[in-house]
Amino acid sequence: MQYQPDHSVLKDKIILVTGAGDGIGKEAALTYAQYGATLILLGRTLSKLEDVQEEIITSGGQQPMLYPLDLLTATENDFQQFADTLVKRFPHLDGVLQNAGLLGVIEPIINQPSNLWHDVMQVNVNATFMLTKALLPLMLKAPHASLILTTSSVGRRGRYGWGAYSVSKFATEGFMQVLNEEYNESTLRINCINPGGTRTAMRASAFPDENAQKLKTPKDLMPLYLYLMSDDSIDVKGQSLDAQPGRKAGPAE
Repeated sequence: MQYQPDHSVLKDKIILVTGAGDGIGKEAALTYAQYGATLILLGRTLSKLEDVQEEIITSGGQQPMLYPLDLLTATENDFQQFADTLVKRFPHLDGVLQNAGLLGVIEPIINQPSNLWHDVMQVNVNATFMLTKALLPLMLKAPHASLILTTSSVGRRGRYGWGAYSVSKFATEGFMQVLNEEYNESTLRINCINPGGTRTAMRASAFPDENAQKLKTPKDLMPLYLYLMSDDSIDVKGQSLDAQPGRKAGPAE
């Protein structure tokens, strides 16, 4: 996507990014800050969030708020406490990128460990639901809020071995569609992004023998992430968009 907006396109916007410590989440946070947003960085590891915070400040961005939280063990009460904390500091939320996710194992269903299946569903589905539920009131207070969920090509068509991750992304697509129906008449817009094969640690664990140099970097994908978070996408609702249109699923060739 060739999207090159003015560098103040996100000025005064308050944006939350989950999984902000590395990979696509980190790059999105850096990009949003570069374009003027105030960031809230949520992730499991505080030291990683602090590194992102330092990069943002060093680059001239506004100091982000850090909130370490493990989505695997977080309860509904934990998410509500997080939302209550935000209410005390911010008037609303202009954007939320739900980027955090758990891969599980690439194995046939019969070989999927039940405990790991539950973990993937907890992070990718249940935590997404609980966090969204807690944050909806803050997003609805914004003039035009954007909620971006992270999907995958295996969440549109199942593939051999992708088990829990694939099923969780089918759930993500359904969650987005239901929310879109429920809030279609509001100022809140909800969409999905499928990043496609990207040079991240999660990708490396899924395809350990792949030549990572043939993959796009998280930075290469940022035009779509920036577009959907900006007011230029106010009329885009209920869409599942590819950050790499036309890319063939599977290992890089």
